[in-house]
Amino acid sequence: MTATIEIRAPSEQTEGTRSQVQRWLKSVGDAVAENEPLIELETDKVTIEIPAPAAGVLAEILKQEQDEIAPGELLGRIQGGAAQTVAAKPAAAPAQAPADPADEVTTAALSAHAASLSGGRNSPAVRRLLAEHRVHAADVRGSGAGGRITVDDVLEHVARGQKPVLPVAREQVPAAQSAGPVRRVPHTSVRKRIAERMVESLLHTAPHVTTIFEVDLGAVLAHRASHRADFEQRGASLTLTAYFLAACVDAIREVPEANSRWTDDALEIHESIDIGVGTAVEGKGLVVPVVRAVQSLDLFGIAKALADLVARAREDKLTPADVRGGTFTISNHGVSGSLVATPIVINQPQSAILGVGKLEKRAVVADANGADAIVVRPRCYVTLTLDHRVMDGHRANRFLQVLVARLENWKD
Repeated sequence: MTATIEIRAPSEQTEGTRSQVQRWLKSVGDAVAENEPLIELETDKVTIEIPAPAAGVLAEILKQEQDEIAPGELLGRIQGGAAQTVAAKPAAAPAQAPADPADEVTTAALSAHAASLSGGRNSPAVRRLLAEHRVHAADVRGSGAGGRITVDDVLEHVARGQKPVLPVAREQVPAAQSAGPVRRVPHTSVRKRIAERMVESLLHTAPHVTTIFEVDLGAVLAHRASHRADFEQRGASLTLTAYFLAACVDAIREVPEANSRWTDDALEIHESIDIGVGTAVEGKGLVVPVVRAVQSLDLFGIAKALADLVARAREDKLTPADVRGGTFTISNHGVSGSLVATPIVINQPQSAILGVGKLEKRAVVADANGADAIVVRPRCYVTLTLDHRVMDGHRANRFLQVLVARLENWKD
């Protein structure tokens, strides 16, 4: 007798997030092993794999690709115990002819071929797709950052019949519609969700205002140089972002409304400071993992938590719990060369977002024994984009005054 096992979506869900089935990794009738990746679900923040809850055969798929799903919703069913029956079928035909040695050589060659398809720098999901469809990574044009291949790139390539992509191959459109060749890149679900949230935040929810300060990071860089090796020996990478998280605690304590959410009846100020850190992930866009209770952590604790979240974000291993419940956000856009970004769209339902620009050496006028002198200092711009319903400009300026003072006079 076999049992039917239900496959359900995770019951935990990020507030305000929607989920949908990105793709099934198995088809009805396929044998599955317990805990084998079975479904990819995509939210507007992360992509997660749902493992098979038991071994057996995939008997039914109830939610198709691109279908919206709710927490705990039934996605399909597995016929438990049937996997053994499927696996036993080849043994029931002993009269098969002996294997041709040439076939063995061909099989070995195909295995080596599959191992060389994906290239080493693609994500696990992309490598799996390339191997499944026997597609060479070199034949797929990548639309991700730095030319990286995304899941959609592989699926689009397969849909075209796995023909090698020529460097100049582009979809031709009538001249009346376009001045030249174009290439269509379908939006991913994540990209569409981000777009919806940005438009909603900027145009329909919060009046955005941005204030800009400049900060000298000489003290921070000196402290980092003397503590970096110790942090690494203790298992944490000491990044400049960790200092900004720590400085935000001081600024939020001075201006607590920066750590709040607006409602029609009241301003809800959060007691815990849970800071989301915008992290660029190649092939997916921007995700915002959250460092919890930053006010309770020292610099080492912040650095360790941050390093763990960023590493899992870039390995596509974040869970919905890692990106939910942030009360404030930092966008370190300077890591890609940007000096100032304004306004940075507020991550609703938060009230403010800090932007950190590129660190560079700048010539500034300083006091040298009562006389003006031009010196070279490591400096960057910081911005606070705020919901103008929540606070006025002078409170935003006070936030940045405290932040800058903390960083320029860094002490443990």
